[in-house]
Amino acid sequence: MTNTTAPPWADKCTDETREVERVLRAAGFETVDAYRYNSASIRVRVIDPRFEGLPLEKRDEMVETHLEQLPERTQADIVNLFTFAPSELQEHPKTFREFMLNTEFDHPSPSTL
Repeated sequence: MTNTTAPPWADKCTDETREVERVLRAAGFETVDAYRYNSASIRVRVIDPRFEGLPLEKRDEMVETHLEQLPERTQADIVNLFTFAPSELQEHPKTFREFMLNTEFDHPSPSTL
């Protein structure tokens, strides 16, 4: 028997965030997670080997092209877009920035909204 534990943000997933995940997975991104952080903000994390060695601007551009398929309201609510190469999230992340961004995604701080 296997016990799997849902991530702390799992209860923040909505039909809207599942649609974000569906669109990005259909575009071929390896791992996509999204949740509504608060009434005004959606967080999206995309992990894909194609991001290896690319600057953040290029990574964001690769993802944002596909986000344009979503309703404008959903697009406007995507406030945090985290893009990582798999190597950046291994046991010992390359930078403190990667560690902190991924930790905040996985364990969201309380929202003030």
